[in-house]
Amino acid sequence: MKKKNLSVKKTIHNFYFKKLDDPRIKKIYLNFKKKISIHVPNKFCVAVSGGVDSMALSFLAKCYSLENNKKVYFFIIDHKLRKNSTLEANSVKKKLKLFKISSNILTINKINKKINLQSFARNNRYKLIINQSLTKKIDMILTAHHKDDLIENFFIRLLRGSGLRGLISFSKIKSKVTLDDKIFILRPLLDMPKKDLIYLSKNTFNFYVNDPSNLDDKFLRVKVRKLISNLEKDGLTFNKFKLSLNNLSKSNNAIDYYVQKNINDNSNYLKLSNSIILNDDFLKQPDEIAFRSLSELIQKIGRKDTFARGAKVENLLKYLRSTNNYSKKTLSGCIIQKLENSVIISLEK
Repeated sequence: MKKKNLSVKKTIHNFYFKKLDDPRIKKIYLNFKKKISIHVPNKFCVAVSGGVDSMALSFLAKCYSLENNKKVYFFIIDHKLRKNSTLEANSVKKKLKLFKISSNILTINKINKKINLQSFARNNRYKLIINQSLTKKIDMILTAHHKDDLIENFFIRLLRGSGLRGLISFSKIKSKVTLDDKIFILRPLLDMPKKDLIYLSKNTFNFYVNDPSNLDDKFLRVKVRKLISNLEKDGLTFNKFKLSLNNLSKSNNAIDYYVQKNINDNSNYLKLSNSIILNDDFLKQPDEIAFRSLSELIQKIGRKDTFARGAKVENLLKYLRSTNNYSKKTLSGCIIQKLENSVIISLEK
């Protein structure tokens, strides 16, 4: 390597590691390092929105890659939801380049304005990053979700009527993007407050993009954020919230145990025909056990990335339990047929 390149490399190393002399930044980094080291392989990628959270994550990921000789990719999403989104994405790319971070801009081209825009952007953001990850043989995507996001998502799902599994699903530091994916999302900042990430971002890159939608009351997340702020004034703390979330997680684990027991004891998978036969006891389990068991098997046979909609599974369960009508039903790519003392679930062709 040429002397000039060695000098540049040393300078950039010094920039990152010098920042760790700040006790607050060092504490954040050590927390991040502890979370990431047990999960991350030799290469991984970072989802960069340009906001204060993801810029802080970019700094931490770069530090970790330099210290541990890991390959890290940075993907910036141009979501096209605002007129200046392309300009913002390019400015983030240029800023990262100043700190020797090479990044790629991934663009969402087709916008469906008839649906929930934030949900649409989120889903397509993951699709783009997953495709890039598969190309580069990456199985770990780091996101900048933090402590505040954890509380917000709980209340958002509560307001939307999510069940127990939905309420606690965001609380895991590591989870699959979709059910059959071999790619995982890692949330190493999940126990860090946003104020720490703001401090880190301002005292390292000193750059981030402000999203005006964060102040727009028409979005549910903004309304929930204000609700949480009021609850904090009345005594809500993260420790109290986390205690409740841990208790809910224990209950969910207990249900999962009995779901798997029901599937193992009361269903028979026929590999050659890719179908499943449920015996009479399968449907006699408590409602949540039967509901989840049926959802999992329909997802397995239908080969879908996600579970069928809860309301549709609920209606199917009621039908299978209550009627003597043996007509076939279809759901999520499956044919479900009730027989005398059993049910057959097979792939719809």
